[in-house]
Amino acid sequence: MSQPNLRILSLIWGGLFLILLAMLAASWIASSQAKPLPVYGAVTNFSLSDQDGRMVSQADWRGHICVVDLIFTRCLGPCPIISATMAQLQAALPASPPVRLVSLTSDPAYDTPAVLKKYGEKFGARPGIWTFLTGPKEMTRHLAMDELKLSMADKPPAERETPMDLVIHSTRLVLLDPQGRIRGYFDGETTRSIPAILDAVRQLNREE
Repeated sequence: MSQPNLRILSLIWGGLFLILLAMLAASWIASSQAKPLPVYGAVTNFSLSDQDGRMVSQADWRGHICVVDLIFTRCLGPCPIISATMAQLQAALPASPPVRLVSLTSDPAYDTPAVLKKYGEKFGARPGIWTFLTGPKEMTRHLAMDELKLSMADKPPAERETPMDLVIHSTRLVLLDPQGRIRGYFDGETTRSIPAILDAVRQLNREE
């Protein structure tokens, strides 16, 4: 290869290298200057049972980043999709520091700890990482609606398309920081939300 051609190739590769460095620098600057995640409220008061029969309160969430969803095991609509999204999120999350996943039932009369445990096993829920909560209907609704700001309502019998079409509820995933504050809402019906959740988790880890 002639000397001029070598110089041209050197200039091309050198230019590409400089562009790559510039892109990496811009990405680092953007991430370091990212706006803080908003605060939409805070979880302050609840007491419910997990899938192993242990009582869980807001104090158990302190110090952990949590992602919470709303499902019920008899649901034939969006709930299996939401749980599949949570399973994919569980697989994508960093091992350290651990992020807690929480699924709250909107059908506590049927969804006992034993039923929730079996449901969690079907989706590969890891003990200590993904928790399922149930308890008195008033308390589950308090946590969902008053604390997490998620919509939930019994579906009128006349409007039910199937016998299992029992509850209308939000399909959003709620991100909580280690102080129990709500820092984000994400679409639970698509795995396309997972990269945004992972980015938000990284940002919360940098806040500590």
